[in-house]
Amino acid sequence: MLNALLGRERWARDRLALFAGQGIELRLPLAPVMRLGIAADGRLQPGGPEPSAMVTPAGISGESELAEELRYLRRHLRWDVEEELSRLVGDVAAHRIALSVRALLDWPRASARRLAEAAADFAVDERRALVRRGELDRLAADLAGLDQALAALEQRIARLD
Repeated sequence: MLNALLGRERWARDRLALFAGQGIELRLPLAPVMRLGIAADGRLQPGGPEPSAMVTPAGISGESELAEELRYLRRHLRWDVEEELSRLVGDVAAHRIALSVRALLDWPRASARRLAEAAADFAVDERRALVRRGELDRLAADLAGLDQALAALEQRIARLD
């Protein structure tokens, strides 16, 4: 798949070709560790020398120029998953699959957000342990009004004395 992406992006292959003969190690979840070499045309090939950069889900590690180049490519090279899938299963199916995968990947974040909202609602409405922002603002305005009324009352009392 990486070579398919590189095949469509000549500029990326040209940049990688400068590192021909160097190695990269891929450590992806649920996959064996893969060592790849960079060919003279900038494509990746299985095997290769001792890696000078390591790619993991957490990022790219290594202090070499190759590691810096891989970081640059990660920022600027865009892989259109739907386009790749559409070649295999058609446009409509690829779009549906991509939507499903996005929803699946978004599920933990959305679930955490809903859980936080539910916990906040429970703390505010059920336990009355917290106060909503609007209620707090109204209380502050009421207290400010009482403070002004008290100051006016103190002035009237002072004039009576």
